[in-house]
This record gives sequence, C-alpha cells and structure tokens, in this order.
Amino acid sequence: MTKFAIFDLETTGNAASKGDRIIEIGIVILQDGKKVQEFSSLVYPEREIPPFITSLTGIKEEDVLDAPLFNEIAEEVHQLFNGACIVAHNIEFDLSFINEEFKLSGLSPLHNPVVDTVELARIMLPSASSFKLGQLAQELGILHGTPHRALADAQVTSSLLQYLLEKMRKLPERTLIHLLKVESKLKSNLYGLLKDAIDVHRYESSDFKEFELWQGIPVRQVPTSILSNASQLTGFQEWIAHAYEAPKGLSSLMNDYEPREGQKRMSQAVYEAFTQNKHAFIEAGAGAGKSVAYLLSALYYACNHKERVVISTHTTSLQQQLLKEEIPKVEKLFNRKVNAAVFKGKSHYISLSHFSYELERSHQDNYDEALTKAILLVWLTETVTGDADEIQLPSSGQQFWHKVSAEQAARIPSVSSEQYSFYRLALMKAEQADLIITNHSLFCMDLMSEEERLPEYARAVIDEAHHFESIASRQFGLQFSYTELQRQLSQFNELFHVQSWGLTGETNQLIFSGDECRLAIEGAKEELNAFSRYMFQQVKRQNQGKAKSDIGRIQYLLPQAEPPAFLEVAAEMLDRFTAKLNRLNRGIEQIINQLEPRILLGEKAAQIISSRFSSQKNSLESWRKKLKEYFNYDQNQVKWIEIDGDGAANVIFLFSEPMDLAENLQTQLFMKKKSIVLTSATLTTHNSFNYMKGSMGFNKNAQLLELSIPSPYQFNEHVQLMVPDDFPDIKQNEEEFILALGEAVYSLAQVTKGRMLVLFTSYTMLKKTYQILKECIDPEEFMIFAQGVSSGSRERLKKNFQAFDQSILLGTSSFWEGVDIPGDDLACVVIARLPFQPPDQPLQKVRDQQLKSAGRNGFMERSLPQAIIRFKQGFGRLIRSKKDRGIVFVCDKRLMEAKYGKYFLSSIPQVPVHYQSTSRLIKRIEKWL
Repeated sequence: MTKFAIFDLETTGNAASKGDRIIEIGIVILQDGKKVQEFSSLVYPEREIPPFITSLTGIKEEDVLDAPLFNEIAEEVHQLFNGACIVAHNIEFDLSFINEEFKLSGLSPLHNPVVDTVELARIMLPSASSFKLGQLAQELGILHGTPHRALADAQVTSSLLQYLLEKMRKLPERTLIHLLKVESKLKSNLYGLLKDAIDVHRYESSDFKEFELWQGIPVRQVPTSILSNASQLTGFQEWIAHAYEAPKGLSSLMNDYEPREGQKRMSQAVYEAFTQNKHAFIEAGAGAGKSVAYLLSALYYACNHKERVVISTHTTSLQQQLLKEEIPKVEKLFNRKVNAAVFKGKSHYISLSHFSYELERSHQDNYDEALTKAILLVWLTETVTGDADEIQLPSSGQQFWHKVSAEQAARIPSVSSEQYSFYRLALMKAEQADLIITNHSLFCMDLMSEEERLPEYARAVIDEAHHFESIASRQFGLQFSYTELQRQLSQFNELFHVQSWGLTGETNQLIFSGDECRLAIEGAKEELNAFSRYMFQQVKRQNQGKAKSDIGRIQYLLPQAEPPAFLEVAAEMLDRFTAKLNRLNRGIEQIINQLEPRILLGEKAAQIISSRFSSQKNSLESWRKKLKEYFNYDQNQVKWIEIDGDGAANVIFLFSEPMDLAENLQTQLFMKKKSIVLTSATLTTHNSFNYMKGSMGFNKNAQLLELSIPSPYQFNEHVQLMVPDDFPDIKQNEEEFILALGEAVYSLAQVTKGRMLVLFTSYTMLKKTYQILKECIDPEEFMIFAQGVSSGSRERLKKNFQAFDQSILLGTSSFWEGVDIPGDDLACVVIARLPFQPPDQPLQKVRDQQLKSAGRNGFMERSLPQAIIRFKQGFGRLIRSKKDRGIVFVCDKRLMEAKYGKYFLSSIPQVPVHYQSTSRLIKRIEKWL
C-alpha cells in the first residue's frame, strides 16, 4: 500500500445529514513516501456560511461566490482517490461529507482502505497532551501556516502521517505483532502497514537493546536502583547563601532569575522547621518562587541527614512541574544526584501479568478496548514508570484500565510478586528516594489506613495547603454514588462468564458457581435500585424549595438525633441489598476455592481470575461495611444525601465527613510527625494564620513557625479593583441582578476586547448568564465558553478561550484557582458574588451550629475566612507574571458596604479601588487600559 490520498475539508457545519456542505477541499497525494500531487479548491456551498465558520477559517461569503459547485469538480476529485489509502484527521467526519457530495453528484461513495491520523496519533504518540492537528503540529515542530484551511491542513496531516509511520517502523517486532491482534477492531486499516514494518525487522537487522521482554511484552529498560553515595554538604547557611547569591547559584540555572529576599527567607524557614521539629505555616504570594524555596531546603535536609522528606500537592500538574522542571534545576547545586520519586496508589500502575492475559483475549474486544490496548502497547516501549497519568485513554478505556491495574494483582502471590511490576518498582524508588512527591488524597489515606500507603517519613511539605482540609475531610468520611456502584456491579457481572476465562479442562462446576453469582448480582442490583429510588423520592419530598449545591443538586442533611421514619425503612431496604452482597461473597469464595488446584499447577488464567475476584470481593465488602455504618447513629459524623431533582429518579449520592476534622489531623498527623510545613499563596485572612491554624487543630498560642511572604509583583501599578454601586439587590430580585451582570459583562468585553474570565459561586447563575450573553452577543464579535455548558474539560475550555482573539470564559468552582492565563490573553476577571458557602449546605450548617452552641461566631470563624481565601484565589487569576495588567470587577456591593468587606480588602495586595456606577467604571477602565 504505497499510495496515500490525504485530504481535508472546510464545511458550513458538523453534519452532512442535516444539509451542511463543503466550502473548501485540499488533497495531497503521497506515492512511495514522496509528495507527487496537490489539489485545492474553494466550493460554492449553496447556503450561507455561519459567522463561527468564517471566524474559524477566514472564509467569507464573497470568497466562494465565484467558486465551482462540488459536482463541477467531483469527477476530478474522485479520480484522485482511485487506488489510494485515504487519510484524514478524524476521517469519519471528512469521509461522511465527501461521500454525501459524491452521492449528490451521481458518483459511487469511497470504500478504499483508510487511516485516521487522530487514531494513529493516539496509538503512536500515547503521551501527547492533545490530538488536535494544530497542537500535534506544534509539538512535533511541523510548520502549519494557515490552520483551518483545507490544503494547509492536508499538508500538515501528510507530514504527521509520515512521522507516525516512521515511528511505527521503529517499534520492536513483538510490539508490532501484538498490535496485529487488535488491528481488526480499529477504524484505520493498519494491517498492511504493520506487516510491512514487521518485514523490515525480519529482513534487516534491528538492534533494540533499550527494550526487554516483560510477560512477553516489549518494555523500555528501567533502572532498578537509584541509590547514590555522596559526601556531606557545607553548612546550610553558607550553602543557601551560595544558592541564592553566587554567580554559579540559581542565577546560572534559571532564565530571567531575579534575587528575591522573600524566597531566601522561605528556604531558611523550612529548614528551621525541619531541624527544630516545628510545624510551620508559610504563605508565599504569586511569583515568590515557593516551590524552589522549599525544594532547596527539603533536598538539603534529606541529603545531609539521610532521611526522606515527603512533598504533597493537590494537582498532578504541580507534581510534574516539580519533577520535570524544578528538581532538575536545583539538583545542579548538589554534589550528587538527587533522588526524587512520584509515588501514587496501586490503581495508577499497570500490571503486566493482567495486561498480557487480556492481550491473549483480543478477539473479544470492542473498539475502545482495542484502541486502549494499542495505546498501552506503544506506551510500554516509552514509559519508565507505568503510571497511567502519562497517557490519555479513550472514553471507555478507564474500565479496561481497571482490569489491568496493579490494584488487581495484589492478592495472589504468583501475581502480586510478578518479577516485573511497575508498582513494586515505584515503591522501591520511593523507599530509596530523598524526596517523595505524592498527592493530598494518598497522603491522607496513609494517615487513616491501617495499611501503610507511603514509606515511613517524619517531615513533609504540604503545598497547595488551602485544599488540604477539604481533601482530608473527604478521606476521613464517605462518598457514595449509586451510579458508580451499579457500574461496578455490572462490570463485576461480566467477570462470571467462565467460558471467556481461557481455562483448560473441566469447568462445569465453575460455570454453575458463576451462574449463581450472576443471579446474586442481579438481585443486588434490583435491591440497590429499589433503595435508591425510595431515597430519591423521600429526599425530594423532604427538601421542597430548599437551596441546592453549587452544581445544582438538592441536599438533605440527615438529622443527628431522632431520625425520621423513612430512614428506618431505608435501613431495612439496605439490609436486603447487603444480604445479596453476602450471598455473592460466599459464591466468590467457592469459585476461589475451586480455582486453587489450578493455581497450584501454575495455570496463569486461574491466577489472574482468582486475583480479580479477590480484589472485587474486598471492594464490595468495603462498600457493604460503609453503607451499613452510614445509617448508624454517629455524632462525630455529618451525613447528607444529594439528588439531581431533574435527573434520573434513582440516582443518589451519600456523603459523610467528620464533625471535627481538626482532632483527627492532630492525632493522626501533627502529633505523630516531627515537622509538617503547610504552604500556599492563600493561607492568611486579614493578615493572620488563625483560621488555617484552627482548621488544623492548633490553638492561637501554639508554638508554630509562621511566615508570610508578599508577592514581588507591583499590583498597585498593574491592577485596578472596580465595584459597581448600582447593581440590583440580588435578595430582592435575582433575575434583575443576573440581567445586570450579563449587561455589565458585555459592556466590559467591548472595552477589554474579550479576554475576560467570569467567576460564579452558583452553577445556576452561570447558566442563566450564559443564556443572556448568547442572546445579545454576535458570535462574530465574541466567542463565549462556559463550564458545564460548552463541552470539554477545564483545560480544554481554557485552551479554546486562548485560541480566539475575543472570547469570554464563564466558570464556577474549579475555575477560581489553578487556571493560569498569563499575558495578553486575560485582561479582566469578573467576580459575580463574594464566594461564601451557602449557609444551608450540610457541612457548613452543622459546623456553624456546633460553634454557635459553644458560644462562638460561626460566620466570623469559618464562613468569612473560607470566603476570603477563595476570593484571594479568584483575584489571583489575573496576575500570573510581572508583565500582566488588568481589571478585577466585583459585582457585589458587600465588598464596600458590609462591615466584613474590609477583611476581604485587607487580605489582597493593595490596589486602587473604585466604587461608582457601572457606566462610570467602564469609562474609567477604557481610559486606564
């Protein structure tokens, strides 16, 4: 297969079946790896070109007025595809359009072999951050002159295809053979290409010393030891002065390095806390360089004292930043290799035993399973960690991953002690490391679990520490989803198809036991459905007209005394469900016992299946215990139920969190460890750490190390804070407030040319504001993206926002922090309301009542500090570098008129504040910008 016809289309919309038409076509013909022909033409679509398409492609109505109809070029185009493998980036889209046009032109549709470069890129570039054509081109250094023009996109796709085919040819022969097992289930016809690549190996000598076979699968060679010997470093004060001040210090390692006294003070404070066995709270404003500051001290302490230190973060992006960017830089200041390891739970790592077993059963795969296997096969030739966070799996790929993660390989000795285990390797590296980087969830699970999740440590830095309380509270409580448990049961049900296990010999008794277990699962699903449906109706009845969560769910707080009668009925229904689970567990034990002789004889399939049953049995037993305990009276837990009032009538969510988390943290963390340093850009409120100290269980007079380092950015020169004084009172008329908000956003956007992030505390308000903006804004003027309305993850929405010159991004919850949009892409942050938690949210309500009964002020001690920290996070979205400049527009008069408004203002950097009518503020903004 040596001829490729690579093509791309621009169209009036997404669906040929709904009458959308082609407006431009570009084709590149490759023959024997060389470009031999190009074809390009605009096409008159016989309908209007929508503004969005013009904005995306630059193709206007007048550009196509003299262009040919498609039927005028149809035969020439059809001939170009003759005898070729057809290639496109997302081929289903392009092929459906062109075949529809061929049909309208009286020509036969194309049935050639095809290659989808989206699919092929997912397989051959498993660690790519995006599979959009433009971003792939940028990552691979392929020039892309005019994106979203047909011929330019076809040219880039042809370059991408050649790159991917070359990568395929360099794969180990055994990997290519495994890929053949899944090829038939893919969209692309890769059989001939894979066979050609295999033939190259067979007829040319290929040297693959960088790979080794694990379970018959080629895997990149991984270093098995990271130990190193080194002499002692000089004294800390001398060493840290050299790091910050000497010509061969940080200034030689970092571009645009500027000495910052606050950064050096932070390094000294962290080291002081470690050496004096103190706990510390350190706030470091944006741009203070806190990660480098604490890394220097943590690594110095670990190397000089031969004692590991743990770094815990909230986001995986910060973990990768520390490991890939910051640590390699500061390592050069040491006279030895720095041993740092990211360590996660077992579910993150692949088990080669389980993956090998699944590869042998590829004839049973659906599309997503086949694609996931192909991705994993190529990834295993690249990864040195086996950590799934390195790759993007397809939508159903997570379900397959659950089958092959190290979590499944934990119970059968022959599987759990497999010679080649990425989890065991990660654990070994963590045990040898100077620095372990982990996440808050695993860090907290280690505190509360009887099973040790992390290697032993005495000192830790908790970065992004403003999240730590909420993560810990969830880990010490319960989160139950009806949908998730039903999914687990359905997935578990598939495991009992004994005929698909690949066992040898007699299996009749196993088939009988499997059928019995499947009956028990179906019974359990029916009981769970009945229980959830009943709870849904009761919660809906109890909570008529009550407030909702920030994502719109109805919440019902379980009374801590005198439970209502319906909860007794619910507990009885739950007993029937757990009885079915008990019956299921007995059946699983029978199957495990029946498999035991086969395991002793070394039958691999029996070992794999038995380990999966053990893993699932433990998971279900854990759920059974948690659900039984949930309806037991416990004054130390706050429990509530959530439902989506407009959603399915059986989908419920159960939650519980500790009444007093602070006590748990004191006993499990601060009293057991010698030094814990908590750091973030937002830890203080009204220039005090008292709220954060209290939430962690410390009294105001506790002997702690406290340090607040201001941001080095010139906020007073680069930021203006605007508060309109003429907004309607939201309590009197919410609809008028939202209308005024929409009008203000539109007016601001005209001055700032879009480049605006609007932050909400309520998803309902976000959706209403979005509808208002969509009605009054022409898409040619501004693009509008909204969390939960526009498709895509937070990162995808951010990238879309940055891709357009004039755009507005609406976000709630997660958008208040962790969204970095530096430079000219962001000129204005609008804060719709001060970010107070609704007072009737369950956890907030009970903890406020607890404070009130103790004669304390819940609003001042909890609600206000929480809101201030969140406000600081939102405010911080605007200035992410020393060159950034813009407006923070707060549509909440309470900031200026309420007594507590001064606490918000005193907690952010000093900036000019203007409190005037909306029209005057907009004129002021226009002049200032």
